[in-house]
Amino acid sequence: MKISAFTFIKNGTIFGFPFRESIRSILPIVDEFVVNVGISEDDTLERIREIDDPKIRIIESRWNESMKVGGYVYGQQKMIAQFNCTGDWAFYLEGDEIVHENDLQKIIAACRTNFNNNLVEALTFDYLHFYGNANSYLDSPGWYRREARIIRNTIRTYAPDGLFWHVLKERGKVARYPQAVHTGAAIYHYGWVRSEDEMNRKSENVQQYWSKKHKQIDYREIDPEIIREFTGSHPEIIREWLPKEKGLFVANPAHKLTRREKKHRLMRRFERWFGLELSKKHFIPLK
Repeated sequence: MKISAFTFIKNGTIFGFPFRESIRSILPIVDEFVVNVGISEDDTLERIREIDDPKIRIIESRWNESMKVGGYVYGQQKMIAQFNCTGDWAFYLEGDEIVHENDLQKIIAACRTNFNNNLVEALTFDYLHFYGNANSYLDSPGWYRREARIIRNTIRTYAPDGLFWHVLKERGKVARYPQAVHTGAAIYHYGWVRSEDEMNRKSENVQQYWSKKHKQIDYREIDPEIIREFTGSHPEIIREWLPKEKGLFVANPAHKLTRREKKHRLMRRFERWFGLELSKKHFIPLK
């Protein structure tokens, strides 16, 4: 059994991604790590080369700046990296996502256990979306709580954007989400921990690929009810990168809820009342 990892990144330094920590967090358990580096305006390529690990294979690509529909250019760049993976499993990790060292053996075990079960097309992870600082994370059906990040690399898949996969049936062009089981591990997502300046630079650049206008981001303008205190331990590899503030992140208590936030508050009530989990799932869970 061979495990490939892959990612794509562009202007990672300018946008404040902890991309080197992300790559290094899973290097111990993969046989290769394919990094698709878009032509950047910063030192992203040089910083990846400085990791100096023989498992890393770098591809350089030029993005189609005219592709501004539905984030499809992200899907293109994701698949360029995946198509260069040679493993049985392909582990996709975004540049602001980290795996805890305590979960590495769980991931290997899940890959081995499900290797000969062809019904299992993908493996999923729980998600911790940190927000504002290292002590706070978000708990809402509007922030996916579980996502597929490992795909069987011997089936026909494609990415309509950077986040998820579609599986193509053997005979035909009808697509569906992959069938998946849980690894028992988590992904630590730190994108909303970077500075507001970095997040706004990133958003201003990214929104163009969805044909959307950038809206200035203010971390304090969020539903205060979904902020939770993190009492666990962060992956060792990211601790120096994290901001040093103490205590729970404080949102604006007078924040005016958006229509979307009102919807998610209602969904949270249904979750509590009926024991449901209503966040979006880009996979078909197998029992």
